[in-house]
Amino acid sequence: MLTTLGKCFVGMVLVCLLPVVQGGEAEQNLKAFPPAEPGMTRHVIFLEPQPDESLFKVELQVGKVVKTDSRNRFFFGGSLEAKNIDGWGFTKYVVAKLGPMGGTLIGVDPNEPLVDRFVTLGGEPQLIRYNSRLPVVVYVPEGAEVRYRIWRTDDKAIIVPAR
Repeated sequence: MLTTLGKCFVGMVLVCLLPVVQGGEAEQNLKAFPPAEPGMTRHVIFLEPQPDESLFKVELQVGKVVKTDSRNRFFFGGSLEAKNIDGWGFTKYVVAKLGPMGGTLIGVDPNEPLVDRFVTLGGEPQLIRYNSRLPVVVYVPEGAEVRYRIWRTDDKAIIVPAR
C-alpha cells in the first residue's frame, strides 16, 4: 500500500514523463512524412507540449539570407502550400519554388555597404495550428531556410459592445 508521500512521488514521475511520451508520439508520427525529393530539403519542427495548445500558433518563415541594402523591404515570390498526406490525414507544408526577389524602390546611397538579411516569402505571415503531437514538416528548395516563431495569447477574450 502506498503512503501519501509515495503517491505524490509516483504522480510527480508520471507528470515529468508526460512530455517525453508526447515527444515520442510526434517522433513516431514523423514516419508518415516522406523524405525530400531531389532538389528539395525536409525541415522538421517538434513543438513542446503546452497545457492549452489552442492559445498558441506557429508562424512559419521560409526564405534565405541574402545581401541587400539596409533601407528597402525585400521578399521572394512563391507560396507555402498545405498538402494532405494520403492515408494519414496529416498536413505537410511545401514551397515548390522560391521565386524571384522583389522589393521596394527607396533610393539608397550607392556607397552604403550591403547587409545580410533573412528575406522571406511575400504576403501575410503563415500561421498554423499548434499541435505538439505531430511534427511540423516543411519541404523547401535546396538553399532555402525554414524558421519559425511561436505566437501566444491568453484565454481572456475582450467583449466588444454594440454601438
